[in-house]
Amino acid sequence: MRPSCDRYVPGYGDANADFHVIGDHPGVHGGVETGIPFSGEAGARLFPALEDGELLAEAGDEPTVNSTFLSYLHMCVPDGTPSAADYTDMERFFDAELRAIAAHVLLPVGAVATKHVLNNYTSVGWKTDVDMETLHGKELRGSGFLVLPIKDPAEWDDGDHDELVAGLLELQSTDFRRESDLGRFMPGADPYLVR
Repeated sequence: MRPSCDRYVPGYGDANADFHVIGDHPGVHGGVETGIPFSGEAGARLFPALEDGELLAEAGDEPTVNSTFLSYLHMCVPDGTPSAADYTDMERFFDAELRAIAAHVLLPVGAVATKHVLNNYTSVGWKTDVDMETLHGKELRGSGFLVLPIKDPAEWDDGDHDELVAGLLELQSTDFRRESDLGRFMPGADPYLVR
């Protein structure tokens, strides 16, 4: 998965993750200097919240993940804001990555990533601008992936850290994997869990 751009920030983390944190692009959500999504200034607020929410074992420019993968809709380091055509060109890379990781929960960061995820990977759909104040840290169910949107950390107010942590901990206390045990139809006592 090598895009045609000169510089890009590939995904980072557990390839068998339960949680997939999705940013817009490295120019907005960090990683240009370190090569790790959300690192640097962008992760200064996000990583501590993910650590408190038990998605990271250790925050920092090279975080230690707990069943978490970090990536972008547009992994190339852009000159300015990517155009709609740029996003369309990078969609094949993002889609392949998302399906390869096959996380149970998608955590889009910011309005661009949230709207893209809701419109393309759930039955929720969103035709208007997304209200990140209302959606921040709230679980959205629908067919497809379970989604917990995150307001852009650059826009966080005093309570946004705690709201996200509470949403992450609440989500993890439920059956977010939405698995069924088909082992009951098979001989033996071993479970056979499927999504």
